[in-house]
Amino acid sequence: MRVDGIIFDKDGTLFDFRATWDVWALGVITDLSGGDPALAQRIADAAVFDLAARAFLPDSPIIAGTNREAAQAIGAALPERPIEAIEAFLSARAAVAPLVPAVPLDPYLAGLVGRGLALGVITNDTEAGALAHLGSAGVLAHFDFVAGFDSGHGAKPDATPLLAFCQSTGLDPARVVMVGDSRHDLIAGRAAGMQTLGVLTGTAVTADLAPLADAVLPDIGHIPRWIDAPVPA
Repeated sequence: MRVDGIIFDKDGTLFDFRATWDVWALGVITDLSGGDPALAQRIADAAVFDLAARAFLPDSPIIAGTNREAAQAIGAALPERPIEAIEAFLSARAAVAPLVPAVPLDPYLAGLVGRGLALGVITNDTEAGALAHLGSAGVLAHFDFVAGFDSGHGAKPDATPLLAFCQSTGLDPARVVMVGDSRHDLIAGRAAGMQTLGVLTGTAVTADLAPLADAVLPDIGHIPRWIDAPVPA
C-alpha cells in the first residue's frame, strides 16, 4: 500500500458538513438571538451564515476555524457577552450536534483497521468535542490518536498536530495521508510532508482543493480504491 496511516479531519470529512453544521448553526443563532430577528441577522452576518438559505457561506471563518475563533466571530455581534461565555455555549451545543456521517463509519473504519492502517482524527474543534462525537457515532475505538486545537499540539493549518500523530504511532510522515475538506487540512498535510486527499463533503469545491491535493474524492468512501491504485510514476 502507498500509506501506513490516515489522518482524518472531522467536520466535513468524517461527518457531512452541510447536513450537520448548517443545522447546528441555525439552532445556535436562534438561541443566541432570543427570537430577535434583527439580532439573529447580526449574528448570522458575523458568522457569515445565510439565514435565507440556512447555510454557511464558503468564506465563513467558522468552517475551518477553532471553537475560539468561532466564538470571536460571533462575539462581534454580541459585544455585551464575554467571549469565554460564547465559547462555552458553542462547545456545549457542538457536543450534541446532529451528526450525519459521510459514509457508514463503523464498517468503513473497521475495514481500514483490518488492512493494518493506523487511524487518527485531527480537528480544529475541541478535543472533548471530538471525543464526544466519535463516541456517539460508536467509532472512537478505531482511532489510535485524536487531537483538537486545545490538545497541546496547535491547530491546523500548522503541521505540528499532524506530526504528533506520527510521533505517537511511529510512522513516517511520507507514509501518512491527511484527508480533509478544507485548504487548512491540506496545507497542514503538505507542511508535514504527507500525502493529501481532499473530499467534497464540506463546503469547498474541487477547484479549491485540487492545487493542494494528490487527489480530490467525492467522500472518504473512495479512499480504499485510491490506496490500491498504482502510484503514478
